[in-house]
Amino acid sequence: MLATRGAEMAAMNRVQFQSGLSLTQFMERYGTQAQCEKELEKCRWPDGFGCPMCARKGHYVVWHGKAKTFQCHACRHQSTLTSGTIFHSSKLPLTKWFQAMYFLTQSKNNVSALELMRLVGLCYRTALRLKHKALQEWGANLGNGGAFPL
Repeated sequence: MLATRGAEMAAMNRVQFQSGLSLTQFMERYGTQAQCEKELEKCRWPDGFGCPMCARKGHYVVWHGKAKTFQCHACRHQSTLTSGTIFHSSKLPLTKWFQAMYFLTQSKNNVSALELMRLVGLCYRTALRLKHKALQEWGANLGNGGAFPL
Protein backbone atom coordinates (compact mmCIF):
# COMPACT_ATOMS: atom_id res chain seq x y z
CA MET A 1 0.00 0.00 0.00
CA LEU A 2 2.78 2.40 0.89
CA ALA A 3 4.67 1.60 -2.32
CA THR A 4 1.57 2.29 -4.42
CA ARG A 5 1.05 5.63 -2.75
CA GLY A 6 4.64 6.62 -3.54
CA ALA A 7 4.16 5.67 -7.20
CA GLU A 8 1.01 7.80 -7.34
CA MET A 9 2.88 10.77 -5.89
CA ALA A 10 5.67 10.39 -8.45
CA ALA A 11 3.13 10.33 -11.29
CA MET A 12 1.53 13.62 -10.23
CA ASN A 13 2.22 16.71 -12.23
CA ARG A 14 4.97 18.67 -10.48
CA VAL A 15 3.75 21.96 -11.94
CA GLN A 16 0.60 21.71 -9.82
CA PHE A 17 2.66 21.52 -6.65
CA GLN A 18 5.05 24.39 -7.30
CA SER A 19 5.08 26.87 -4.51
CA GLY A 20 3.57 30.13 -5.68
CA LEU A 21 2.72 33.45 -4.11
CA SER A 22 -0.33 33.74 -1.93
CA LEU A 23 -2.56 36.71 -2.67
CA THR A 24 -1.23 38.43 0.46
CA GLN A 25 2.38 37.91 -0.62
CA PHE A 26 1.53 39.11 -4.12
CA MET A 27 -0.08 42.30 -2.82
CA GLU A 28 2.88 42.97 -0.52
CA ARG A 29 5.27 42.61 -3.45
CA TYR A 30 3.24 44.26 -6.25
CA GLY A 31 0.53 46.25 -4.46
CA THR A 32 1.64 49.73 -5.51
CA GLN A 33 2.34 51.36 -8.85
CA ALA A 34 5.94 52.08 -7.78
CA GLN A 35 6.55 48.42 -6.93
CA CYS A 36 5.16 47.30 -10.29
CA GLU A 37 7.25 49.87 -12.16
CA LYS A 38 10.38 48.78 -10.31
CA GLU A 39 9.73 45.11 -11.17
CA LEU A 40 8.97 45.92 -14.80
CA GLU A 41 12.16 47.98 -15.09
CA LYS A 42 14.15 45.11 -13.56
CA CYS A 43 12.61 42.61 -16.02
CA ARG A 44 12.98 44.82 -19.09
CA TRP A 45 16.50 46.03 -18.39
CA PRO A 46 18.26 43.63 -15.97
CA ASP A 47 21.61 45.36 -16.62
CA GLY A 48 20.16 48.87 -16.59
CA PHE A 49 18.49 50.84 -19.37
CA GLY A 50 19.70 50.12 -22.88
CA CYS A 51 18.56 52.30 -25.77
CA PRO A 52 16.40 50.32 -28.23
CA MET A 53 17.80 52.38 -31.13
CA CYS A 54 21.56 52.47 -30.52
CA ALA A 55 21.95 49.98 -27.60
CA ARG A 56 23.96 52.45 -25.50
CA LYS A 57 23.50 52.58 -21.74
CA GLY A 58 23.74 56.31 -20.97
CA HIS A 59 20.38 57.93 -20.35
CA TYR A 60 18.57 60.50 -18.31
CA VAL A 61 14.98 60.69 -17.16
CA VAL A 62 12.56 63.20 -18.64
CA TRP A 63 9.15 63.68 -17.08
CA HIS A 64 6.13 64.43 -19.28
CA GLY A 65 3.49 65.14 -16.66
CA LYS A 66 3.38 61.89 -14.70
CA ALA A 67 4.97 59.84 -17.48
CA LYS A 68 8.57 58.83 -16.83
CA THR A 69 10.55 58.79 -20.08
CA PHE A 70 14.09 57.50 -20.57
CA GLN A 71 16.11 59.52 -23.09
CA CYS A 72 19.36 58.20 -24.55
CA HIS A 73 22.41 60.46 -24.17
CA ALA A 74 23.79 59.44 -27.56
CA CYS A 75 20.86 59.43 -29.99
CA ARG A 76 18.24 61.22 -27.83
CA HIS A 77 15.68 58.48 -28.51
CA GLN A 78 12.92 58.52 -25.92
CA SER A 79 11.43 55.36 -24.52
CA THR A 80 8.95 54.74 -21.73
CA LEU A 81 8.93 51.83 -19.36
CA THR A 82 5.91 50.31 -21.11
CA SER A 83 6.83 51.00 -24.75
CA GLY A 84 7.11 47.81 -26.75
CA THR A 85 5.38 45.77 -24.05
CA ILE A 86 1.89 44.40 -23.52
CA PHE A 87 1.24 47.43 -21.29
CA HIS A 88 1.96 49.99 -24.04
CA SER A 89 -0.84 52.49 -24.73
CA SER A 90 -2.89 51.20 -21.82
CA LYS A 91 -4.65 53.57 -19.47
CA LEU A 92 -4.83 50.88 -16.79
CA PRO A 93 -2.35 51.17 -13.95
CA LEU A 94 0.29 48.45 -13.79
CA THR A 95 -1.20 47.27 -10.50
CA LYS A 96 -4.39 46.21 -12.32
CA TRP A 97 -2.37 44.48 -15.06
CA PHE A 98 -0.27 42.62 -12.51
CA GLN A 99 -3.35 41.57 -10.51
CA ALA A 100 -5.10 40.32 -13.64
CA MET A 101 -2.05 38.30 -14.68
CA TYR A 102 -1.80 36.88 -11.18
CA PHE A 103 -5.39 35.64 -11.29
CA LEU A 104 -5.03 34.35 -14.86
CA THR A 105 -1.96 32.31 -13.94
CA GLN A 106 -3.03 31.08 -10.48
CA SER A 107 -6.33 29.55 -11.48
CA LYS A 108 -6.36 25.83 -12.21
CA ASN A 109 -9.29 26.37 -14.57
CA ASN A 110 -9.75 29.21 -16.98
CA VAL A 111 -10.79 32.53 -15.43
CA SER A 112 -13.73 34.09 -17.22
CA ALA A 113 -13.73 37.77 -18.12
CA LEU A 114 -16.67 38.22 -15.76
CA GLU A 115 -14.71 36.70 -12.87
CA LEU A 116 -11.65 38.79 -13.78
CA MET A 117 -13.87 41.87 -13.80
CA ARG A 118 -15.00 41.13 -10.24
CA LEU A 119 -11.58 40.12 -8.91
CA VAL A 120 -9.60 43.08 -10.27
CA GLY A 121 -12.33 45.73 -10.28
CA LEU A 122 -12.60 46.42 -14.00
CA CYS A 123 -15.52 46.87 -16.34
CA TYR A 124 -16.41 43.75 -18.34
CA ARG A 125 -15.11 45.05 -21.66
CA THR A 126 -11.73 46.01 -20.18
CA ALA A 127 -11.42 42.63 -18.43
CA LEU A 128 -12.21 40.82 -21.69
CA ARG A 129 -9.67 42.85 -23.69
CA LEU A 130 -6.98 42.45 -21.03
CA LYS A 131 -7.55 38.69 -20.88
CA HIS A 132 -7.43 38.31 -24.67
CA LYS A 133 -4.32 40.47 -24.95
CA ALA A 134 -2.51 38.45 -22.26
CA LEU A 135 -3.54 35.07 -23.69
CA GLN A 136 -2.58 36.17 -27.21
CA GLU A 137 0.86 37.26 -25.98
CA TRP A 138 1.38 34.05 -24.00
CA GLY A 139 0.32 31.95 -27.01
CA ALA A 140 2.73 33.80 -29.28
CA ASN A 141 5.59 33.04 -26.88
CA LEU A 142 4.99 29.31 -26.41
CA GLY A 143 7.79 28.57 -28.88
CA ASN A 144 9.99 30.83 -26.77
CA GLY A 145 10.08 28.30 -23.95
CA GLY A 146 6.92 29.82 -22.51
CA ALA A 147 8.78 32.97 -21.51
CA PHE A 148 6.50 35.95 -21.31
CA PRO A 149 8.20 39.20 -22.28
CA LEU A 150 6.84 42.02 -20.18
